[in-house]
Amino acid sequence: MGIKSFQGKRAAPEKPKSTPMLVRDYMTTSLITFREGENIMDVAEKLTKHKISGGCVVDEENNLRGIISEGDCMKQISDSRYYNMPMDDLTVGKRMTCNVETIDGNMNVMDATKLFIEKRYRRFPIVENGKLIGQISQSDVLQAAVRLKANNWRS
Repeated sequence: MGIKSFQGKRAAPEKPKSTPMLVRDYMTTSLITFREGENIMDVAEKLTKHKISGGCVVDEENNLRGIISEGDCMKQISDSRYYNMPMDDLTVGKRMTCNVETIDGNMNVMDATKLFIEKRYRRFPIVENGKLIGQISQSDVLQAAVRLKANNWRS
């Protein structure tokens, strides 16, 4: 006759739950924004001064209207120089990207990472109730990864 154990079946040890890494926890909320009537040369100056590659274009009520980038500015400046056109009327509204893809602040950072890879964008605005509330960039995602490198990346 064998020895019987009365301890019963042991439960598997529980894995610690990982905290979801939400876009809103890593997005930048202190943004340099632009207006449609702003001159491209002023935008270029702000981009270089603040060492950013682009920014959101908003109206007076902080509604997202578009995005302007370094590339947009360079194209406008280059065209003006090449065609010998005046630079006074070079405005954000003439060069900005209007159909802007936004993401939800409650999205997991890893899902946002997939979008960055698929779309090849440098930044995604976060809009809530039609208003710009923040922006997440590739740099923000990398900073999140560095800060949480020991944690599990799953949502």
